[in-house]
Amino acid sequence: MSYQIIIKPSGHVFVARSGETVLEAALREGFPLPYGCRNGACGTCKGKIIQGTVDFGSYNESALTEVEKQAGMALFCRAIPLADLIIECREIGAIKDIKVKTLPCRVHKLERVTPDVMVISLKLPPNERLQFLAGQYIDILMKNGKRRSFSLANAPHDDELLQLHVRNYRGGSFAEHVFLHMREKDILRFEGPFGTFFLREDSDKPIIFVAGGTGFAPVKSIVEHAFHVENLRGHGRQMVFYWGNRTRADLYLAELAGRWQQEHDNFTFIPVLSEASPADNWNGRTGLVHQTVMQDFDDLSGYHIYACGATAMVEAAHRDFTRLRGLAEEDFFSDAFTASPSGA
Repeated sequence: MSYQIIIKPSGHVFVARSGETVLEAALREGFPLPYGCRNGACGTCKGKIIQGTVDFGSYNESALTEVEKQAGMALFCRAIPLADLIIECREIGAIKDIKVKTLPCRVHKLERVTPDVMVISLKLPPNERLQFLAGQYIDILMKNGKRRSFSLANAPHDDELLQLHVRNYRGGSFAEHVFLHMREKDILRFEGPFGTFFLREDSDKPIIFVAGGTGFAPVKSIVEHAFHVENLRGHGRQMVFYWGNRTRADLYLAELAGRWQQEHDNFTFIPVLSEASPADNWNGRTGLVHQTVMQDFDDLSGYHIYACGATAMVEAAHRDFTRLRGLAEEDFFSDAFTASPSGA
């Protein structure tokens, strides 16, 4: 059975097929809603159900609290309509014309930049190109039918090779395959691009990037795209990049971010270590990365925030920046990384 869904305030109307989530139906019919993980963990797709009922599906309770649920909120990546709906949410026009593709690719280069981070360069067939927005991600399609999501670390204009940053972690079947078995010239398949974490180019607000670990990947894509746009337009927005890691050794490609700072007056790089040891000989900032931002900024009301990394970090940044530093809800953009269950 199908159900009609009306989006407020735009008034756009679409139909959800039997068993489809609100997000799946909206994307299929060309109405891009905000989303990130697509598995009920990050909360990016949260919106309000004004009229109608849904099956809320399974989700992480930190992404949708019981209080929010009682107030009519739902995660549209998990909510399946049980009646005609009227919903309230933002729409993301910029991704409307980006076509999702399924493509083969070849592993062109493997570079182990730390003991547990691998940079993978992928080459598409000669007659193929992937159109994407800086900050979006792709899903690697595994032979067992599972998917693994990775942000594209290269900028859209630099698309000869697609770059992924993969962290190894216990129980991650694809990550373990990358570090133990993957070889150059291996063939992979992927689907994408996905996600609404991308540079909003229609604003001149200064930007603060907050990343943890391999959350550097989409930031790299966005920053390099911003520099490219800056070269074309002759001016650029102020950008500050806070990158949190545990130890100095985890700051892979830190020299690249340092070079950005040297070459661009509008860019500042601030690395932050949470578990610096005496052996690190670290004189820089320490502590939690989002708290470091709060130490430096008493008022975030005039900024755009792009936060990417572990779910706990992204949630803490969203909560504290909006409640304690005056950040507008619509000026917080995020991509929360969720680990796959062991053995999945």
